[in-house]
Amino acid sequence: MDTETTTRWLTDTEQCAWRTHLEVNRLLAYQLEKDLQPFGLTMNDYEILVNLSESEDQRMRMSDLASATLQSKSRLSHQITRMEGAGLVRRENCESDRRGLFAVLTEQGVATMRKVAPHHVDSVRRHFIDLMSPEALAELRASLTPVADHLRAQRGRP
Repeated sequence: MDTETTTRWLTDTEQCAWRTHLEVNRLLAYQLEKDLQPFGLTMNDYEILVNLSESEDQRMRMSDLASATLQSKSRLSHQITRMEGAGLVRRENCESDRRGLFAVLTEQGVATMRKVAPHHVDSVRRHFIDLMSPEALAELRASLTPVADHLRAQRGRP
């Protein structure tokens, strides 16, 4: 099969949209990361803290946290070790499954979230939300929802 004749190449408009999307993702991730640096956190740290703070009893099974943050179990384990050293989280054994571990938000982790979250939200507003009209945000959500749904389905997640 000749891929040259079967490939649906991007049109100029599609190519421009795709590249703009990639550039915005990279630039926004860079800026949000930069804005967390004064607090000694990375975006991955913050994402873990958010997931734990929003979970029941501020704890998650390590495997569920790895899935939620799109990290390998090994990478997450290294990150949790670093965050334990900073006093933000701790690991606890799972009573019902001896092989299972929980990541648990510590009091220091809660205090860090209370301190950092307002600054992070301000950063998100300054560099993203406030640059678009409410209508544009609604359009963006409507446009990206089918993509997110498709990608979650590819991972086998609802």
